[in-house]
Amino acid sequence: PRAAPAVGEAEVDAVAEARALAAAAPDLAALEAAVRGFERCRLRDGARQAVFADGRADAPVMVVGEAPGRDEDREGRPFVGRAGVLLDKMMAAIGLDRRARTAEDGVYVTNLVYWRPVGNRTPSDDEASMLLPFLERHIELAAPRALLLAGGVPAKALLRTSVGITRLRGTWRRWNGVPCLPVFHPAYLLRNGEKKREAWRDLLALRAMLDGDAPTFEE
Repeated sequence: PRAAPAVGEAEVDAVAEARALAAAAPDLAALEAAVRGFERCRLRDGARQAVFADGRADAPVMVVGEAPGRDEDREGRPFVGRAGVLLDKMMAAIGLDRRARTAEDGVYVTNLVYWRPVGNRTPSDDEASMLLPFLERHIELAAPRALLLAGGVPAKALLRTSVGITRLRGTWRRWNGVPCLPVFHPAYLLRNGEKKREAWRDLLALRAMLDGDAPTFEE
C-alpha cells in the first residue's frame, strides 16, 4: 500500500498541477477554462463560481486584488462591490476606465484568488501559493505595462516577500521585468479614509510612469 502523504504533499502536488495547467494555456480564454476546471482548490466548494477578470485585457495597467467578495461571487466579475466602485473612481481620476474604447485608456482587473473565501476571510498562504501559477501566466498573457497590486495578499505572493503592504505601498518593484506598484486595497481605503492621501500619491506615480517618467525601483 502507498504510504500516507506527508504534511503539505497534497498542496505541493496541487501547485505542480496548477503550474502545468497554466503553462499549457496559449491564451486568456484557455487560461480561464483551466482555472474553472481546476478542482484542487477547496475554496471553490463554498463559492458560486470562479471570478476570472474584467476590463480590457490589452490595457496598459493590470490591477490584481485579493479575492472575490459577495458581490463578485454573485455577478462573476471582480471589483463590482463598494470597493470596486471606489477602484473605478480611482482609475478615472488618472484617466483609466475598464470600459474604455481604446486600449491606452483601459484597465484590466483580476484577483490572485478566483473563488470567494467563505465569510470573506483572507486567503491562506497555501491557497495563495496554489493559485499563484495561474496569476503569473495571466500576467504573461495580458502583458501589461504596469501592475497595480491592491493589498498585501497579492503583493506578498507575487513579489515573494513577507513585508506588509504598509511598507510595500508606493515603492516600485519588478516581477519578471514588469513594473509593479503595491497599493492599499480599495476596501482598506473605505475603512481608513485618512489613507486616501497616500493612495492618491500612488495613483499619480502610476500616471507619471504611463506618461513616460522612469520610476525608481526598490530591489
